[in-house]
Amino acid sequence: MRAVSGPTDRVVVVGAGLSGLSAALQLAGRGRAVTVVERGAHPGGRVGRVDIGGYRLDTGPTVLTMPEIIDDAFAAVGTTLADRLDLHSVDPAYRAMFADGSGVAVHTDAGAMAAEIERFAGTREADGYLRLRDWLTRLYRTEFDGFIAANFDSPLSLVTPQLARLAAIGGFRRWDTMVRRFLHDERLMRVFTFQALYAGVPPQSALAVYAVIAYMDTVSGVYFPRGGMRALPDAMAAAAADAGVEFVYGASVSALERSGSRVTAVRTAQGHRVPADAVVLTTELPDTYRLLGRTPRRPRRLRPAPSAVVAHVGCRALPGDAAGAESAHHTILFGRQWRQTFADIIDDGQVMGDPSLLVTRPTAGDPSLAPPGRDLLYVLAPAPNLEVGTVDWSAAGSGYAEQMMDLVAARLPHLAHHTELLHVDTPADWARQGMAAGTPFALAHTFGQTGPFRPANTVRGVDNAVLAGSSTVPGVGVPTAILSGRLAADRITGVPTRRSHPEVQQS
Repeated sequence: MRAVSGPTDRVVVVGAGLSGLSAALQLAGRGRAVTVVERGAHPGGRVGRVDIGGYRLDTGPTVLTMPEIIDDAFAAVGTTLADRLDLHSVDPAYRAMFADGSGVAVHTDAGAMAAEIERFAGTREADGYLRLRDWLTRLYRTEFDGFIAANFDSPLSLVTPQLARLAAIGGFRRWDTMVRRFLHDERLMRVFTFQALYAGVPPQSALAVYAVIAYMDTVSGVYFPRGGMRALPDAMAAAAADAGVEFVYGASVSALERSGSRVTAVRTAQGHRVPADAVVLTTELPDTYRLLGRTPRRPRRLRPAPSAVVAHVGCRALPGDAAGAESAHHTILFGRQWRQTFADIIDDGQVMGDPSLLVTRPTAGDPSLAPPGRDLLYVLAPAPNLEVGTVDWSAAGSGYAEQMMDLVAARLPHLAHHTELLHVDTPADWARQGMAAGTPFALAHTFGQTGPFRPANTVRGVDNAVLAGSSTVPGVGVPTAILSGRLAADRITGVPTRRSHPEVQQS
């Protein structure tokens, strides 16, 4: 693995998102003096926040998985996740509801899920689920060290015995094809392949290596921190500060001072100058390359992932003894035309003709996120990014959010009482926040943007700058962003001795 040469005593991390915070923790734990420069008023990056009328909104991700990876970041400075965050398991992880009126709860316990599938679709599907679960676990174990949590210097870095094992279990076949080896019920197929939306690729086209996303939520489990998702970056920043990391908030990086092939200082538009022996840049790729004055040449143009419209809705609180679908933390409302969803938003640049939505009720995990007597809903609809999209969001945004609310009211009528639309983010809003192509999901995980083919976390010609974040390795998501920070730290300090991979829940 190529590592930064020369002195690395003082490191500046640009951006206090999850990848930047992870890098700061890892570097501080390895004896570096670290300064984090963040343009916002608080940590979080894509884990955004808005407070409105007593509601505390999380505007970024709402599904938290793989706490072992988060714990590894805290362990770098001698603390633990349990010491820093009040984290609770979400069970069921999801409730999936289909257009035909059927529904299935997604449990991470093998026995509970097999029983639920047997009730829902029969013994053959339950047996297939158990075999699928075993395959997902083997997939995760096989690819974690050599593919997910690895730095690549070139595509040749992939040529290892692990690659052969990954290929042997179907990792380079199609996600949809591999899951169909185990399941036949089309509704269950959706439960174990919808995560391809996070990767920005239809399940029929996505590599099966990305089925580890299904492992993360359907096998390893889904969690929620008291205080909302914002509690995670807050806890990471607090642990970093206790370890001596300096934070500079409200400071936008305007330039990097250079001496030859090395960055020597970071300058901000607010007049700060922070000397640096090395820098970690978590900015969007166009901003990163502009600051570095270099744009790597690629044979093909980078392809951004689809975007989303997110509506935050207040409603009358459910009674405390509500059960079943009414108490679900995460509910997926599948439309009838699931395959067409991907064609609509990826190929045609249009909103979904038959919408499928993710409805998250964070107040199921922490009622204090809404005023007394109220619940808070986060409703996400996949949408085209601004590169392929033909939607005028300035004209259509509020109307589309109302359509989303109408669909939720029709499918989940118990959540339709005394609703109020609090806040909406469209692709145009993500773009105004600086996200390339108006998508919070960064680059799609196509084959040409996977592993060593994804934009690297080093830039040739700049000896001491390392990249982190969703647009570089390993990719999009909360666990992967945290891993990205660790990989950036490894580039600066070399790889420390660590366990081979986080312990995973046994099936």
